[in-house]
Amino acid sequence: MKNYYINPLSIWLSIQYSRYICRTNYTQMNYLETERLILRPFAEQDTESLFIILSDVEVNAFLPMFPLKDIEEAKTYLHEKHTAINSGKTLFYYAICLKGNNIPIGYIHVSGGDSYDLGYGLRKEFWHKGICSEACRVVIEKLKHIEIPYITATHDVNNPRSGRVMQAIGMKYRYSYNELWQPKNKWVTFRMYQLNLDGQENRIYKKYWNKYPIHFVETIPNNTPIIQ
Repeated sequence: MKNYYINPLSIWLSIQYSRYICRTNYTQMNYLETERLILRPFAEQDTESLFIILSDVEVNAFLPMFPLKDIEEAKTYLHEKHTAINSGKTLFYYAICLKGNNIPIGYIHVSGGDSYDLGYGLRKEFWHKGICSEACRVVIEKLKHIEIPYITATHDVNNPRSGRVMQAIGMKYRYSYNELWQPKNKWVTFRMYQLNLDGQENRIYKKYWNKYPIHFVETIPNNTPIIQ
């Protein structure tokens, strides 16, 4: 694996500039549309829909949290997400809605910090319809517009369909690493994907590589992305 030096000061300046750009362009990011979908911030009235998504055991299987137990937990969770957005810890956390009714059937988010981690999830009855890929693509176009330099995403090796979404939207596999995953307290092998949005194709986000002693590069078959 080649080593590419990234100047820490450059990273810090990039993060601060990106946060500034995000704040000044927030209204442009508040509402996104695709052929089938509306992406928008979660509102208080979406609490029940969010609970349906995040209380499902199958949906929760690969999430860094336990299934929500009741509506009160969903309210607290949503409040924490809004707090994270206001603090810059999260760039955005959007509801994925079908255009027909504007009711959340999933979520998509991008973290702040230097990882710009992309995450997504759907109610299981909407799996395998290309919805996550469709939502991710429109988000990526907006991230380019507000000059976010790159995004990363990770998936459990036991959840290869999530990796197929990453491939489908143009992300490239970079490396794998083992982490004692919290709060579920289990060892997980993650695959890290990255998409550089500013043309610097040689950039590799190496924070996880440097943080976790067990790390390696796998040979990932170049499969045709499946619908997710």
